Amino acid sequence: MNRLRNVSDKKIRETSVDFIRFLFKKIDWNNRLIGISGARGAGKTTLILQYLKITYQFSEEAIYLELDDFYFAENSLYSFAEQFEKEGGKILLLDEVHKYKNWSHDLKMIYDNLVSLKVIFTSSSALELYKGSHDLSRRLVSYNLPGLSLREFASFKYNYELPNLSLDQLLTNSREIGMNLPSEIKPIKLYKEYIQKGYYPFFKENENLYHDKLLNVLNVILENDLPIIFNIDFQSVIKLKKLISIVARLVPYKPNVKKLAEQIGVTRETLLRQLFYLEKAQIVKWIGKDSHGINYLNKPEKLYLQNTNLIYALMEEMVNIGNVRETFFLNQLTVNHQITYPSKGDFLIDGKYIFEVGGKSKSQKQIGGLSNAFIVKDDIEFSSGNIIPIWMFGLMY
Repeated sequence: MNRLRNVSDKKIRETSVDFIRFLFKKIDWNNRLIGISGARGAGKTTLILQYLKITYQFSEEAIYLELDDFYFAENSLYSFAEQFEKEGGKILLLDEVHKYKNWSHDLKMIYDNLVSLKVIFTSSSALELYKGSHDLSRRLVSYNLPGLSLREFASFKYNYELPNLSLDQLLTNSREIGMNLPSEIKPIKLYKEYIQKGYYPFFKENENLYHDKLLNVLNVILENDLPIIFNIDFQSVIKLKKLISIVARLVPYKPNVKKLAEQIGVTRETLLRQLFYLEKAQIVKWIGKDSHGINYLNKPEKLYLQNTNLIYALMEEMVNIGNVRETFFLNQLTVNHQITYPSKGDFLIDGKYIFEVGGKSKSQKQIGGLSNAFIVKDDIEFSSGNIIPIWMFGLMY
């Protein structure tokens, strides 16, 4: 236990609390069992270490554990927790719980039997927390951490304080909000930086190597996380990589599932299952005509990469700016809103608002005659009528 304690203390010392993600304030840290999922690289580990540093500092009542540590190859998490509680422990912070085989069993045992112990854990977004081998639904409070919003990127990189807007505020007050920004803030410049290298917090480490690091993260998800979570083999990983390569060239588009399955060399059912894996891992994003969510049987109406940084990392010089605009809009709105595919326009938000996304010269043609319909434009700073700058949708979390 001493070695694990030393690892925990080192991690806490190295963690900065200068910039804290929006989710920190939304989490009810008083719950006894908290799960934080999200894309690899989004900052889940930093978030829980910041909580530990702020709340417990170096108290021996709390410890951070990496569950892929060799210790847990021979020792159970429950036995560690039991001993930790006997020695006065109050809180366990567990990183990457999906890498521990009996995660749901041991978490249930800890919750039921060690009532003075609180557990906060991180997991891959692909892990269906409520569907482990043991029922956690009555015990677990779960949260999802997305990558940085444009607003958070501006704060993290430049210490700019941009407003956090609701959709209603944006639709009714966007011109006034834009006009009141400090003159030193150049929103179009920020947007252009963000769409290339701003979604994952690790851009701070080395911007020049950012896309290389992102592709490495993508490989870890495909080669490590998904095989652990979904029990897929090496050949399936190869097919997933081929699928991503094809999707990156085509999105956004209405997929011909039969043709795409033939290109990958799989059945239609297998293709839909693979798209489901990639959606859960936050590599791709699809929208349908209803809001019931994705499953193995639903055919996506339109398919996207999950965020714009993936487009630039995978496509290099072949980036389609129309693709980037729609991907940005979908990515930023998905965090707090339900998005479906409408009969007219590009996106239907919460079953009420229709948005058409385009460049500076985008016309009203596609949404003509529709109520609650808006044009989202690139390369403009300020709103006018039902026309809203695309960068403003990056202020929504």
